[in-house]
Amino acid sequence: MCVGAGALCPPRGGRGEGRLGFIIRPPHQLLPLLLCPGFRIPRLSVLCAQPRPRAMAISSSSWELPLVAVCQVTSTPDKQENFKTCAELVREAARLGACLAFLPEAFDFIARDPAETLRLSEPLGGNLLGEYTQLARECGLWLSLGGFHERGQDWEQTQKIYNCHVLLNNEGSVVATYRKTHLCDVEIPGQGPMRESNSTIPGPSLESPVSTPAGKIGLAICYDMRFPELSLALAQAGAEILTYPSAFGSVTGPAHWEVLLRARAIETQCYIVAAAQCGRHHEKRASYGHSMVVDPWGTVVARCSEGPGLCLARIDLNYLRQLRQHLPVFQHRRPDLYGNLGHPLS
Repeated sequence: MCVGAGALCPPRGGRGEGRLGFIIRPPHQLLPLLLCPGFRIPRLSVLCAQPRPRAMAISSSSWELPLVAVCQVTSTPDKQENFKTCAELVREAARLGACLAFLPEAFDFIARDPAETLRLSEPLGGNLLGEYTQLARECGLWLSLGGFHERGQDWEQTQKIYNCHVLLNNEGSVVATYRKTHLCDVEIPGQGPMRESNSTIPGPSLESPVSTPAGKIGLAICYDMRFPELSLALAQAGAEILTYPSAFGSVTGPAHWEVLLRARAIETQCYIVAAAQCGRHHEKRASYGHSMVVDPWGTVVARCSEGPGLCLARIDLNYLRQLRQHLPVFQHRRPDLYGNLGHPLS
């Protein structure tokens, strides 16, 4: 099912008009679909954004902007079935012309308990990451692997793992890794307790933003979005896109998910890409879903509907730069009054 008034939102030319949040076909193939009322694309969810302020309207053709794909899945303890699902979505993203595909936290698996989590975990050089390396090469696009259960070099000593966000380029090479720094140890009534630290070690540092075909990406994971210091540090280090691959719960999701993502976008003036887990993983756990892309104005420009699938969005860095010029909040900060929240990365 598609989100919004219709299944397809065609690109609009000229200044001050609505923004394209997605694309499914070249223009010459799009017209027959647009003439078919009620047309829907299974598994592909889209949303057309509200118009921008005229002074910050898009200046280049929407079709020339880099396209990113945000994948939504329901991981289980079965790693090979999870890989098949993710690979299908990545291949579809490549077919639709995306330069970068984002997978959610725990794309590899979601276990029933800490013991199973540790048993199923692998090192970065293991078989599963090898399959994703091959997939990136085969499809010719970058992959954001949003939260891999990593056995680090200290596995023998600690018997614990890292929640590791891995970024692969289109040749399958690892160009960046970020290990989740804020672990989710919470007790939410109606959602059940979460004790990530039972099996996971917090990462020691942030990763500097990485240049990709879509823009400079700052890596984070799920619970990190509740800490604006992290997003501000990444933005001050040059990030244009912040990514929060997640597995939000059924109680915190409706209350906080979109609010937090839009807040992070507005305060950093970055695009936010949030690939999410959805649905019931097993008898002990379910996730909220609602994967989305938010632009630097705080508008949701693409959103997945219910169930596994993907959404697509164009990244317009000219618009981002115009917005930062018109609303130069980073120049107006007063660290003399409240300190430098989110110290720039060295």
